[in-house]
Amino acid sequence: MMKEYLDVISKSVLFSGVEPDKLQDMLKCLSPIFRKYRRNDLITIAGEPFTGIGILLKGEASVSKETPSGNRMVIHMIKPGDMFGEMIAFSDHSAWPATVQAVGEAAAIFIPREKIIGECQRLCSWHRLIIRNMLRLVSNRALMLNKKLEYLTIKSMRGKLCALLLDQYQKEGRTTFTLSMNRNQMADFLNVSRPSMSRELSRMKEEGLIDYHLSSIRLLDIPALKRALDE
Repeated sequence: MMKEYLDVISKSVLFSGVEPDKLQDMLKCLSPIFRKYRRNDLITIAGEPFTGIGILLKGEASVSKETPSGNRMVIHMIKPGDMFGEMIAFSDHSAWPATVQAVGEAAAIFIPREKIIGECQRLCSWHRLIIRNMLRLVSNRALMLNKKLEYLTIKSMRGKLCALLLDQYQKEGRTTFTLSMNRNQMADFLNVSRPSMSRELSRMKEEGLIDYHLSSIRLLDIPALKRALDE
């Protein structure tokens, strides 16, 4: 069943540096569990028992948490090859820290954490490489969560939007790019209301700061966007 997804699995950060012809043998040793999902199915639920480090093989999924007031806040979106649950692999926690929900039809595998962080009975040469990849991924994820915290500390709606767009601009290296989130997901990510966010985007377009069509964004006045961060 997983053979059709070997190319996606090989592109996961967890298997970075692994030769393609060794991947199948590695998977046999790791004993992953394969599962399929329909649109809006919950792949994991925050608070439920942790079942293993996940790798999305097909589709797209949102990673979210519920605030004390009951609102859903999207932490980030994941695509094929992305991992989830890695933040607790080296911890003492035994419950999922966040909810992962399929946006459309999806598939994923779950690798028991003891297969990654425990001692390999076969003394496989790639085991140390897997652990190094895990540590790099956890560090990068921590940096991303720190960036999200920066967005949440910005008071104005425009400031939050400008911070997000400018970060994407620096990442892409060009003024025109496609956002990885739709409007609902973007509002959840920034912890703002969708209608208010859409109105602010419209005002920014009218003022000549940006232009957009669906998920495609073009930054027209970068100095003005930077000034808005301090408003």
